[in-house]
Amino acid sequence: MSDSSEYIPPKVWTWEKASGGTFSNINRPIAGATHEKELPVGKHPLQLYSQGTPNGQKVTIMLEELLALGHGGAEYDAWLIRIGEGDQFSSGFVEINPNSKIPALVDRSEPTPIRVFESGAILVYLAEKFGAFLPTDRPARAETFSWLFWQMGSAPFLGGGFGHFYAYAPTKLEYPINRYAMEAKRQLDVLDRRLADNEFVAGADYTIADMAIWPWYGGLVKGWQYDAAEFLSVQDYANVVRWADQIFARPAVARGRKVNRTSGTPSSQLHERHDASDFNIRTQDKLLGEQA
Repeated sequence: MSDSSEYIPPKVWTWEKASGGTFSNINRPIAGATHEKELPVGKHPLQLYSQGTPNGQKVTIMLEELLALGHGGAEYDAWLIRIGEGDQFSSGFVEINPNSKIPALVDRSEPTPIRVFESGAILVYLAEKFGAFLPTDRPARAETFSWLFWQMGSAPFLGGGFGHFYAYAPTKLEYPINRYAMEAKRQLDVLDRRLADNEFVAGADYTIADMAIWPWYGGLVKGWQYDAAEFLSVQDYANVVRWADQIFARPAVARGRKVNRTSGTPSSQLHERHDASDFNIRTQDKLLGEQA
């Protein structure tokens, strides 16, 4: 659908709260807390405050992969932050992430608790803390960081650009959808060319770069993102599809994708994770069964 009316920007922009769109009730042009509320603290060294969006999945996948390697110090409590309800604007959350975005992590194993926010920063912090999924060889390390930061810079065009105008905007507009669809396909082509000659994104080894990229672009080609697989002809990116299936086959990835998730089938949602046994007894299908 095309909008024939031309928007003429005013000389000075002002915030109109009723701007429409899926997230209009929480979007605002200022930072800071909107209400007082402390964050809960569990028993484990690592406290994660998140929701199972692609950015949130990066960290829960990393934590589950670390636990699968036997790193007991990576045990964690994952607390659900319902971003659609504005939990990220609580005083407790703003204290650990002044940007009010999930995920945010507090490492309470240190003499003074350490806060880490931004998903890429959390992945690097955990990789360095546990010595895993980040090469020590300088060239391989540089390649991993290059692809990690490629994701950090590219995904906003996929989510805030294509995803917003294709799936969330109150009106379907041809220009922004075409503009960001073109960019989303270009990014898929970048990945597809890279994965034609490499098993994983950074090379021969599975790294934090894969964990960062997979929830966004793997989810897109798996058909989980924006219901846009057919629109973007994702089957054309055979190497990305191969890689996405390979990553999803990892048990730790399947577990990490469930944590703090609030969409999908009840069996795929583990709203909070405080123990490994929660995957067997506290997914939403189990909890709903108990309430029936």
